[in-house]
Amino acid sequence: MPVLGIIAALHHEIASLLQAMGPDIKIHNIGQRAYHEGTLMGQPCVIVLSRVGKVAAAATTVTLIREFKVNSILFTGLAGSINNDVKIGDVVVATQLLQYDLNAAPLFPRYQVPLLGKSHFDTDSKLTEQLKSSVQGYLQHDMNNDIHPQVLDTFKLQQPQWHAGIIISGDCFVSNATHASQLQQDLPDALCVEMEGASVAQICHEYEVPFAIARVISDKADGSAHTDFNAFLEQVARHYSAGILKRFLSLN
Repeated sequence: MPVLGIIAALHHEIASLLQAMGPDIKIHNIGQRAYHEGTLMGQPCVIVLSRVGKVAAAATTVTLIREFKVNSILFTGLAGSINNDVKIGDVVVATQLLQYDLNAAPLFPRYQVPLLGKSHFDTDSKLTEQLKSSVQGYLQHDMNNDIHPQVLDTFKLQQPQWHAGIIISGDCFVSNATHASQLQQDLPDALCVEMEGASVAQICHEYEVPFAIARVISDKADGSAHTDFNAFLEQVARHYSAGILKRFLSLN
């Protein structure tokens, strides 16, 4: 049966899933990371905490592919919005990913990965459609049951929406309105910014492994981002990640 690799950058995002795997879980310690091998809803899975940043995520992805022979990969986590239509509590499902801090000009065009000839990496269409359906189902049917009404009110999560589009990645936590505005100006089609997804996308492209990525919007990538991020991670994000992935697994 095909094996699914599930990656998150922070422990809160996978804690509920690890509990759901039950007592038969096998833990493999490789490269200072714990890879949790087991089943979720009958689906063979390997769940791992990549830690933060593009190098960490890339190393984790290679290990999933080479050591565990995963057939597909999902990455869930948080992101900051850099699009006025994308609000806190919304979910962005990636269709393409790009490294905004990659610039080998004048040798290669800005954003292009040298010698690959690509700047934008496409997600797998089938997995992405399944992920869209899972996100939509969670927001419409499960979110209000998972998250306390007071928390929903605090973060103004009354009618969160889902979006599909470009996610950009870089090795910087964007918490400055000027930086966010510059990214929005340079890459006007981008919906949100984070620190891992595009590196996962590049590795999956090179190894020809299908992948999909969803990001929950925790902040507006501005001066309050660090405060919003931590509170949102603890009170909201862990429910989103587990709920969306459980819906995804139920489709298979």
